Parts: sequence; structure tokens; C-alpha cells
Amino acid sequence: MLTMPPRRTDTHLALVERVREYIDQHADEPLPLERLAREADVSPAHLQRTFTRVVGLSPKRYQEQRRVGALKSALREGRTVSSATYEAGFATGRRVYETADEALGMTPGAYRRRGVGVTIHYTVVPVSLGLLLVAVTERGICSVSLGDSETSLVEALRAELPAAKLERTTDARDRLVDSVVAHVEGNARAGELPLDLRATAFQWQVWRALQRIPEGATRTYQEIARELGHPSAARAVARACASNRVAVLIPCHRVVRGDGGLGGYRWGVARKAALLAREGATAV
Repeated sequence: MLTMPPRRTDTHLALVERVREYIDQHADEPLPLERLAREADVSPAHLQRTFTRVVGLSPKRYQEQRRVGALKSALREGRTVSSATYEAGFATGRRVYETADEALGMTPGAYRRRGVGVTIHYTVVPVSLGLLLVAVTERGICSVSLGDSETSLVEALRAELPAAKLERTTDARDRLVDSVVAHVEGNARAGELPLDLRATAFQWQVWRALQRIPEGATRTYQEIARELGHPSAARAVARACASNRVAVLIPCHRVVRGDGGLGGYRWGVARKAALLAREGATAV
């Protein structure tokens, strides 16, 4: 009886899983591509190409994200910045501060204090889809969320940085909030609004792809993955969509399952259906 050789896709997945496991076990060590390739018994170029296609991140970026996760955990546990930096495997303090602005949205010290010294201004206004919370920092919009209760919306905003100073604005109808409301109500075309979001490179790739979906159209998670050159990364695309913190401005509601089902939506599937129905009715 003939035995079918393993499919190429399965071989690539197995390779990537071995390398990911090795990175996770040696996260506090320098892991140049050549060392990873030697451990996996493949060429550096093959490893770089295969790992990036499957994971959506290069081996180097994957290592960095793992270290950022370890850094955040250590800081939350009360470690000093220097101790957390060392434990997470960052080679220098300079490197962790360079990474911190993108990954944490603030210095490691401020993150360790769970947002002490960070001020977020927010307001909650009624819209056709319920209540809309818009939160901004000095850099731009950091959260746009939809719900039925102001209390739950504010609690969710506080969850990541419970020590941040939240200030409810008294003038809800400023120009920035008005612009967000116009987008949510379908009265404005996609435009450049200032965003203050922290994400991985892959999440930003996904979010930019979402912003390219025309109003009145949808894409599947698989289609987004193929557009980004990572056809096997549909699940990673779904996770990136789920991590979106600015409703409608990054239109994750326009991504559906391969079978045509709506899939999940952070702010409720009924709101997703309403947004798609409205956009489909008004699409040119």
C-alpha cells in the first residue's frame, strides 16, 4: 500500500510550530535568524519566507512581540523597569524604550504604574446604534466603542490602564466627536482622523486592508489574508479584527466568514448587521 507524502502546507506548518516553540523556550536569549535556521535544519531564507507567510510576522518580529508580552507581564507584577527589561530578554534599555512607544503607548515606567500620569478624555453620546463612546489622548482617538450602557463602556475603557486619569468632557459636541458620529451614522466618507492605537505590524496591515474595503462591500477573513500575502493566516486576520478598538473608523464590520455568515463583532452582531444593511443600501 502506498503512503502519500505529507502535504507541503503541513510540512510548513510543522516547521513553523517547531520554530515558534523554540523561540518561546529561549525568549530571553538572542535568537538571530541563522541560529533558528540551524536548529530547524533549513536555510535562513526558507525559514524567513515560510515563517512570515504562516504567522504574519517575521521571526524577528515574533520574538519582539513575545518579549513585549513578557515585559508587560513583569511590569504589571510590579517589577522595576530594569528588572522587567532584563527578564523579557531585551538586550538594552534603549531598545525597550524604542519598542515601548509602539507596543505600550507610553514609557515602561508609566505602564508599570498602570497608566498613572496618562490622561484620556472621553464622552458618550447617543446614536442610532445605541451609545457611542469616543476617547482621545493628546495624540488622537484611542477608542470608539458602541454599547447600551455608559457604565459598561467606561469600565471597558478603564480595563487596560486602570490607573489612567479618565476625564469626561463637558462639551460633547466638539468637532472631533462630531466627525466620529458622522462616520458611525453613515454621513461621512472615510477620511483621515487622528488615531492613537498601539498594535503589531501585522495588526496594522490588517487594519489598513479593512480601510480599503469600499462602503457597501465585504471581504472574508481568507480574502484579507490572501491580499496581505499570507493565505494561511485567516485566523490571525480574525484576531486582528477582534482587537480593533475604534468601531467603524477601522471597519472590521465589513469582514465576514467564508460561508457568508456575519461572524463575531466586538460591539454586537446586531450592530454589525445594521451597519452592513445601511452601507449596502447607500452604496453607489
